[in-house]
Amino acid sequence: MLPMSRIPAFVPGHVEPGGPSLVWRLAEVEIRKASVSAEDNNAYLFTDGVSGSRLLIDAADDADRLQGFIAEPEPAGDLVGICTTHQHWDHHRALLALAEHTRAPTFAGAADAPALPVAVDHHLEHGDVINVGAHRIDVIGLRGHTPGSVALAWQDAHSGVVHIFSGDSLFPGGVGKTNSAEEFASLIDDVEKRIFDVFGDDTVIYPGHGDNTTLGAERPHLDQWRERGW
Repeated sequence: MLPMSRIPAFVPGHVEPGGPSLVWRLAEVEIRKASVSAEDNNAYLFTDGVSGSRLLIDAADDADRLQGFIAEPEPAGDLVGICTTHQHWDHHRALLALAEHTRAPTFAGAADAPALPVAVDHHLEHGDVINVGAHRIDVIGLRGHTPGSVALAWQDAHSGVVHIFSGDSLFPGGVGKTNSAEEFASLIDDVEKRIFDVFGDDTVIYPGHGDNTTLGAERPHLDQWRERGW
């Protein structure tokens, strides 16, 4: 069973569209979550607690709100990048405005980068690393929802808990939407082999919409997801 005592602060992690952000302060980093659209798109801010360096994940909408979101943590440090988890329009509506305003480098999966409204600086592949201050964030390629969808994984050295920002590839209750049996098979294979087979049950999943979950909560349902085909 999942050791819930290790993760209660992260689940469900509910935020309302247009409402205040939610913040988790860990030993060395800070994670913030906000919902910025009528579609309940989540934006996340990962901040190194020493240098103040930060990474924005999904400039989904409302550039003014996200500019304030980026400025929330203290100490203030450099915005080292804006990472887009995948090419779908609802996850990058504020990307162009924020990239122009902040001059921060942009990151996206290599196969999705050409579809974004900016010239992406860093084309990501499975196994790549994004450094935020002293912290390593690992890139996980999850093909199926889109060809170049990526998730980002960081492990807390103090607790051992892994935190994964999964975009629209993994949610409470299943994997992301796909448009064919082939795409579904690709996505669930990647999610199982690259996430469930690698990380423990106390891993926290921060999805692109809605509430957080854990691998322990979702693992018992993997066979059911495969059987139903979505």
